[in-house]
Amino acid sequence: MSDHRLQSIELDAATLPSATAEIEHERRVAIFDLVEKNSFRPIEDQDAEGGPYDLKLSLQDNRLVFDLASPGGYSRTYALSLTPLKTVLKDYVLICDSYYEALRGSSATQIEAVDMGRRGLHNEGADALRARLEGKVELDHETARRLFTLVCALYRRG
Repeated sequence: MSDHRLQSIELDAATLPSATAEIEHERRVAIFDLVEKNSFRPIEDQDAEGGPYDLKLSLQDNRLVFDLASPGGYSRTYALSLTPLKTVLKDYVLICDSYYEALRGSSATQIEAVDMGRRGLHNEGADALRARLEGKVELDHETARRLFTLVCALYRRG
């Protein structure tokens, strides 16, 4: 039986910047949610017994690195340039900062408006990540959203 999903996700501690409590919480939630439910299938792993996969995410030389392995012996590394993702990453980090600031003292209407923008950029980032992985990995929208959260965690400075 095929098991094309992620069973574990690790963020490379050496490339992971320090985080606020809110950001650390988002990391933990994204990893938990990803492990609980995801759809992740490397295109070249056509083996019917493929997966589940262990994923280690890191940043190396301005590249997003996906190190994949499975108990069945599958092993592959994908290194993707961050350049096509930088605009949406920067915008998403800025709006997240605005969202956390809004939570500390803005009205419910202001928080909702910032959150709508944040969700829109999150979807845009997920779509951009799926496009970067096209031809390498098939993943559904929710998996891409949660992975984008983790990419932001690696990208965010301070």
